[in-house]
Amino acid sequence: MTGKIETDPAVTLAKELEQDMLALYGPTLFGKHLINALGYGSADAFRQAVSRKTVPVTVFPIEKRKGKFALTKDVAKWLAKQRTANA
Repeated sequence: MTGKIETDPAVTLAKELEQDMLALYGPTLFGKHLINALGYGSADAFRQAVSRKTVPVTVFPIEKRKGKFALTKDVAKWLAKQRTANA
């Protein structure tokens, strides 16, 4: 054993993305930031995915707020998984 810790590239990338996204957006993403991060071309495309239940991360409402929200951590993990799976 060399003492070097091997890590999954997706995990490393997810942590980096999460840190960057948390600094920019906070613990939740919503609105145009969520739509753009998930790669939807428009708000209508996102709404349709929500109604079809095909959004790739868990989205949820927040009481007395408009729209759908997702945890920044979940979006970062999904983005990293997409990047490393298709590299």
